[in-house]
Amino acid sequence: MSLILASTSPRRRELLALLGIPFDITRPSFEERLMPNRTVIEQVQSFAQGKAQSVARQEPVTIVLGSDTVIEVDHDMLGKPADLAEARAMLRRLAGRDHHVHTAVSLVCFARGVDVVALSTAVVRMKLFDERLHEDYLATGESLGKAGAYSIQGKGGELIDSVDGDFTTVVGLPLRMVAQLLAQAGVSVPVDLDEVYATKPYPNWARFSV
Repeated sequence: MSLILASTSPRRRELLALLGIPFDITRPSFEERLMPNRTVIEQVQSFAQGKAQSVARQEPVTIVLGSDTVIEVDHDMLGKPADLAEARAMLRRLAGRDHHVHTAVSLVCFARGVDVVALSTAVVRMKLFDERLHEDYLATGESLGKAGAYSIQGKGGELIDSVDGDFTTVVGLPLRMVAQLLAQAGVSVPVDLDEVYATKPYPNWARFSV
């Protein structure tokens, strides 16, 4: 059964490929807009579902996978910084404390009546504020385009003390949950998922294993 990833994120493409399932990639037409009176979790779930549905409307007989990741701190949602100044402020706010990383995953296939969304959450503890470390990191440009202004699989791993939960949730696609959703939709995963989690074949995964 064919599968489409409704995302142009290289990280989600790389993680999904670890499941050994052939898939195509389509950019979702869904526009993310914050809605008043929605919790952070409701918001990220609606974003994931909106992405999947926007592609599924064009491919109604194909299973479409959409995902979205946000950071929650003090009940506020942190998305992607608009510029380095905003990235600097985000990293300073997160320094020395815990925050939640929520990744929602949606599967949609209109022809088969599939329209589900699930959530995975991990807790990330950041190292204490270190101005030189932060400025060196900001100079790499890696903060831009990343929720919370850091990339756990990249040099941003230097800012992180520990992860409580699924590392792949923080990267942007919780593989165990994705495999479960696909199985429920009739898509078999040909790889040994326990082996994937044991070998941790992704940058910095072993470093932050629980």
